Parts: sequence; C-alpha cells; structure tokens
Amino acid sequence: MTIQTVIVPVDFSEPSLIAARYAMKLFTGRYGVNMILYHVYENESDAPDAKQGLENVKTMLMKEGIVKLSMLAEKGSDFLLELEKLARHRKADLIVMGITDRTTIGQSLAGSNALKILNTKACPVLIVPPDSSYKDVKNVMLTSDFEDVMASTPSVPIRNFLKTIQPTLHIVNISNQHYVSITEEYQQEKEKLRKMFEEMHPEFYFLGLNDVDEAINQFASDKKIDLILIIHKEQNILSKFFIKSHTKKLAYQSNIPILAIHE
Repeated sequence: MTIQTVIVPVDFSEPSLIAARYAMKLFTGRYGVNMILYHVYENESDAPDAKQGLENVKTMLMKEGIVKLSMLAEKGSDFLLELEKLARHRKADLIVMGITDRTTIGQSLAGSNALKILNTKACPVLIVPPDSSYKDVKNVMLTSDFEDVMASTPSVPIRNFLKTIQPTLHIVNISNQHYVSITEEYQQEKEKLRKMFEEMHPEFYFLGLNDVDEAINQFASDKKIDLILIIHKEQNILSKFFIKSHTKKLAYQSNIPILAIHE
C-alpha cells in the first residue's frame, strides 16, 4: 500500500502554512492521496471565519500543486484530542505539522504536541521546520539503533511512505562501539533490515562517533538528505534528540523535515 489519507492541521499561522505548502508539493502527483486541511476553533462565533480561512488556504495551495483536498473545521476545546480522534476515525496515514517558533517555549510546545500525538500511536507525524522550502525528496535517512529490529521497526508505515515517495533510502546507525568493523550482532540486524526494505535497495552506514548531533548533521549534509525518518521510542536517544531536545541542532535549526513513527 501507499499513503492515502494525510491530515494537515492549520491555525493560519505562517508555520502551519509552510507545512501545508510542503505537504501539497510532496504529494502532488501521488495517486490516491487525500489531504485534509484541519482547523479547530473554540467558539461557535468563530465558525464562519474558520471555514473561510480554510477556503483561502485551499485556494492558495491549489496554485502550487494538484492533490485531492478536503477541508474540516470543527469546534473543540482540546486541539490534540480532536486531532487524535480525526486521525483514528479517518484511519490517517500521516499528520503534517509545522513548528510554531524558534524560542525555547515555542520549541517545547511544538515538540510536546508532536510527541503527544505520536505517543497516541494514532498516526506518524511529519514535522516541517519553519525554514523548509520544498525540494524533491530524493534521499531519506532512516536512523536505527539496530536493537531487535523485527520487533521495534514499524515496517508497514515506513514502507507505505517510501513506496509513495520512492526515494533512495540511507539506513544509519551511530555508536562509539563501531571501530574497525561492526559486530556479528549488528550484521545480523542489518540483514533483517535489508530484507525488510529490500524493495528500496537500502544503503547502510555505521558511524563510529560519540556526538549524535554532530554525526547526524554531518551525514545529512554529506548525503544531501531531504527528509529524516526516526523510530520513536520514549527512552531512545534519537527520539529525545529530534522531538524533545532544545539543542537547536537540527529539528529547530535546519530545514530538514523529520518523519517520526512510533515503534
């Protein structure tokens, strides 16, 4: 299967519009994709403005690409709860969210929202940084800790995304344990991942470094990575780095979108 239903929350802020434009361009020409522009308002009196605002966003997006678009504005006091319900009811394959701002507070709130939605396991979340300008997604980096990959890798949603986009897949592991060669255990997990994603002909990299931030930044630059895919685990160092960290190294400083999928 490929991706079919994509939810794009819109609060009419510039970051949410950047995310909407990115999603529109990412899925233009992808047969079968239905993108839902979604807005939650608190007061009944806000309903006309909310619906007109979504109409305006739709008009803007239709000038930038061709995707089947629908709109939904609904009243609710808890945005995250309503978003989770919508994702489950529509059996969404993906939520595309913008990052609200670069301040520590803004980063905390954006990260918290993405993390809360992710932890519901309702749907993978694509986080689009505020400086993102769309370019074809040709190179995707999948980070993995290579620990029990058959149980911890959500292969179906990953494959659905990869089949929709058709990029080159780079699978990366970072550990200070990689010296001259990788261990037999790593080799075994590597072969499981190779078979899991054999349709994508993945390329593997084992980086023997201590600084995860620096290693990922450098690899992304060297390989011209267009999107980073992480498997979210509550106690996983990569998850903390991408979603919860305030280091401003990548998720809030670079223009590389991050697709997070719960294990």
